[in-house]
Amino acid sequence: MRQKESIQYDQIAQAIGYIRSRFREQPSLEEMALHVHMSPFHFQRVFTEWAGVSPKKFVQYLSVEYAKMILKNSKSTLFDVAYETGLSGTGRLHDLFVNIEGMTPGEYKNGGANLRINYGFVQSPFGKILVASTDKGICHMTFADDEDAELNLLKSNFPSAEFHNLHDTHQRNARQIFNQDWQQLQAIRLHLKATPFQLKVWDALLKIPAGALATYGQIAANIQQPTASRAVGTAIGLNPVAFLIPCHRVIRAEGILGGYHWGLDRKAAILGWEFARIDGQ
Repeated sequence: MRQKESIQYDQIAQAIGYIRSRFREQPSLEEMALHVHMSPFHFQRVFTEWAGVSPKKFVQYLSVEYAKMILKNSKSTLFDVAYETGLSGTGRLHDLFVNIEGMTPGEYKNGGANLRINYGFVQSPFGKILVASTDKGICHMTFADDEDAELNLLKSNFPSAEFHNLHDTHQRNARQIFNQDWQQLQAIRLHLKATPFQLKVWDALLKIPAGALATYGQIAANIQQPTASRAVGTAIGLNPVAFLIPCHRVIRAEGILGGYHWGLDRKAAILGWEFARIDGQ
């Protein structure tokens, strides 16, 4: 992603944090602009370019009431429907084929011995990300506010692997998730270090359409373990592939955002970004 987009995210992220804490007060354009040290005119233009909607409408998307409305209107067969919406005007999420392949027990046990892992840092609309892949697919994708810390985390997850700072086809395909046109996107494969239960939970997350939300309880019911909401929450918290496996679409049953490993302001920004594009169609 272009550096300009990263800078815009940093600016807008500050506004989003302000909106999240003040949405019940319905802050005015002037108040939001003042918080990020912009003129109202400039803030309106930059925010609308970034989010696709005005700041005022974005406030609505990020409110608890909006989250509750999504839940209330969601059908019980949420996970059975085909992907009906995407981030582009003509694309659909089922155009994006994600095949999860868990590592073998041997690979899991030996910390990635004999695995070659390519990695690279790139910009996204929500800040810098670290993307890593084996020859089989994406094994790691996280927001990297601290590059050294994220790289150390990756290497600690695969202590015996061989690492190369190199961009490859798997990474380029995965980064297309942030683009608006997925028509030329090849199949994305995930090569994940996980238990069978974690893979089952992450697979369920992939079936939540963009513009929709699910609760931990709904995920547990979908994997046919309705009493395992807490374990589901733990598995979601360990998701190693940000955005592509959409753990940001899971909220608490009472309608609040809940937790997010990479920050609640970023979670709110991603949801608002998706909602705005779905609504814009």
